[in-house]
Amino acid sequence: MHAIVGFTLVPIDAGISVSPYVAAIERVLEDSGLTFEVNCNSTNVEGEWEDVFAAIKRCHEVVHGEGAPRIHTCLQVGTRTDREQRMAEKLESVHRRRHR
Repeated sequence: MHAIVGFTLVPIDAGISVSPYVAAIERVLEDSGLTFEVNCNSTNVEGEWEDVFAAIKRCHEVVHGEGAPRIHTCLQVGTRTDREQRMAEKLESVHRRRHR
């Protein structure tokens, strides 16, 4: 099943700046081959359910390995049964309507 997942991974008790952890997450997602985008407060990733959740698990493993003793992650998951929709399509649809 194709899924689009937005997630915010928050390292706890790991210092003020989280940018090193975000960079580590980006490397994990690049290595996964999944389509993703990092924005200022979260990360969006799309692909087959198992692949997406395996990548998020790997993000946890890597961030723990970088020294974060605790992690809190919030997830938003979207799936469809009528067709496979991509993140870019969803944004394009909104932009078309905005620019009417």
